[in-house]
Amino acid sequence: MDNYLNGSVVKRMVANLASVCLILFVMPAQSEPAMSLGSELIHRSFCVWDPVGRDGPVVTTVKEAVTRAVEWGIELEIEAYTDEKVAALDFKAGRCDGVIVTDVSTREFNKFTSTFNAVGAIPGEQELRTILKTLTTPKAAQLMREGHYEVVGILPLGTVFAFVRDRTINSADAFQGRKMAVLNSDPVATQLVRRVGGSVVNTSITNFAGLFNNGSVDIVFAPAVAYKTLELYKGLESGGGIINYPFLNTSLQIIIRHDRFPEGFGQKMREYSLTKLDALLDLVQQAEREIPSQYWISLAGNLPRYYDEYMRQSRIDLKKEGYYEPRALKLMKKVRCKYSPSHGECVQNDE
Repeated sequence: MDNYLNGSVVKRMVANLASVCLILFVMPAQSEPAMSLGSELIHRSFCVWDPVGRDGPVVTTVKEAVTRAVEWGIELEIEAYTDEKVAALDFKAGRCDGVIVTDVSTREFNKFTSTFNAVGAIPGEQELRTILKTLTTPKAAQLMREGHYEVVGILPLGTVFAFVRDRTINSADAFQGRKMAVLNSDPVATQLVRRVGGSVVNTSITNFAGLFNNGSVDIVFAPAVAYKTLELYKGLESGGGIINYPFLNTSLQIIIRHDRFPEGFGQKMREYSLTKLDALLDLVQQAEREIPSQYWISLAGNLPRYYDEYMRQSRIDLKKEGYYEPRALKLMKKVRCKYSPSHGECVQNDE
């Protein structure tokens, strides 16, 4: 617990995930020549979220990449933030030209790509790969822009599972009355917790794992990488487990003000980001394999179908409330039905 609070665990997690993302931002694909930006350097600023601060692993990675950025004709000015929400706000206010945030924070800049984390929308790796490949095509470029902003990379962090302190919590009905962690007062997560009759406990990345481990919350939602890096196994040791169901997929997204960068930059970045997909998914799969089998809670009988229908109804409701983008939901449904055409949702038109 002490290690978590002093930031060492957060350092490991952020270092693993963010280093790839930041290198993507400043490096062109090796198979293509760098863009010609002229002889003078273009000065651009970048908001860097690092929960440890200016000496943290994210900022360090950016500094190491500055030389490469200069070779590409861009001089980066780095500003470190320990609060992701503040980084997003400063980017929105025009204090920086680019930022990396989670898909939750992306809602302010692109509702289409933020819908990537819609509940139950991406059930497996084959669907994930197809969706990302589709969004990387030039035809999808218009969907990546919204107003002044452009999403130039979607970097998956893995499936989000429900970590529960009590293994009997294995269905949405069993969530009633349970204390459930909601990161950064996320309105979508808040709505979902209320739908199942849970009790919302607002948390942040710096304390949600500790609250779970000491019993202050009963349920947290997190990708497999959190089991080890955030020491969530401590909260499972007294009869807990991980529900083996893909509640949603989460990602980091790279966003820029497109008018501050050369035309075509966004498409090249998206194509290059896709070349890193295998490496990212390898990290995700390794994290899932490292979780001891006794902690996985398998859903028997009709429970998987029950969850599927519950998630479908949740997506429809959240779309009506303006949280999910209809075109994104339609795309993800089309991909799901490509691989599971006999699924009941494929003959319905309400999503």
